[in-house]
Amino acid sequence: MSKSTKVTIQDVARLAGVGVGTVSRVLNGHPNVSADAEASVRRAIEESGYRPVAAAQTLRSRRSNIIGFITDEIATSPHAGQIMRGAQETAWKGGKILFLVNTQWDPELERSAVETMIDRQVDGLIYATMFHRAATPPQAIRQIPSVLLDCFVEDASLASVVPDEADGGYQATTYLIEHGHRRIGYINHVEDIPAQRLRLQGYRSALEAHGIPFDAELVVERYSEPKGGYDGMMTLLNLPNPPSAVFCFNDRSAMGAYDAIRQRGLRIPQDIAVIGFDNQELIAANLYPGLTTMQLPHYEMGIWAVEYLLSELDAVGKDEAAAERSPPQVLLKCPLVVRDSV
Repeated sequence: MSKSTKVTIQDVARLAGVGVGTVSRVLNGHPNVSADAEASVRRAIEESGYRPVAAAQTLRSRRSNIIGFITDEIATSPHAGQIMRGAQETAWKGGKILFLVNTQWDPELERSAVETMIDRQVDGLIYATMFHRAATPPQAIRQIPSVLLDCFVEDASLASVVPDEADGGYQATTYLIEHGHRRIGYINHVEDIPAQRLRLQGYRSALEAHGIPFDAELVVERYSEPKGGYDGMMTLLNLPNPPSAVFCFNDRSAMGAYDAIRQRGLRIPQDIAVIGFDNQELIAANLYPGLTTMQLPHYEMGIWAVEYLLSELDAVGKDEAAAERSPPQVLLKCPLVVRDSV
């Protein structure tokens, strides 16, 4: 057949030497087809390049094999691209593809995108945010299997997966303590968001667990950018008894802390140790010395979100008790990435 001719199911049947009904049964996974007939049909499909009409398949199976992915700006954020990679790879393995809409924080576009995806009969929805926060997704998201990624709703009525920020703060501080540091500064973010509160909670819990009194003057709040890290580090270095180590809210603030430490003629890690958070590789791996940091589990969150939806779709009509269970609220650990700054 010429490449410009659209291949039909009748063409496949003629090429395979079977009836149209047999081809249809093979396409729909019907069990009452002989092995020889199925092999002939599969061969004919391969040779002819036949593609079934997706809309017709969706009507028959009630599955589009598409997962919607709504995000405020993850798709345009290089350090969160691992979320997309984890989700896409897992969806593909599960026979699904992702349909992505980046809303750029526009609530009207967000609402319209969710409704459009539902109209297009996506099998499920992932609603993802740029940073860990409480969210208010469009109400329509509740019409189909959905999961929140890097965000949550206050009443826990939707499944969610977020980083374990408190444990990350605990592990970062514990790592410094295990390397002999007792006077540890913390440059925290200034805005009241879950990561700001929970990482501080983890820092304080680690001090308490190791019998180190909390000292409020060792905690400073600045915007989590290089200038904020620089200013915060200078404040700590100006203390009568400055810290021997500092935990930074993120890698960008750690980059500013590096500059302040060097400006004072101090060495990392010989004079002062530094640990960050996020593992933004363009920053952390390229500082000198390389920055030890806690990695946000972006890739793992993308995997978990899709795996959850696949399990929910598989359970539809099978597990009556599933509807009665509370949606899971999952915390994923932040792994330590060891480099040379401690």
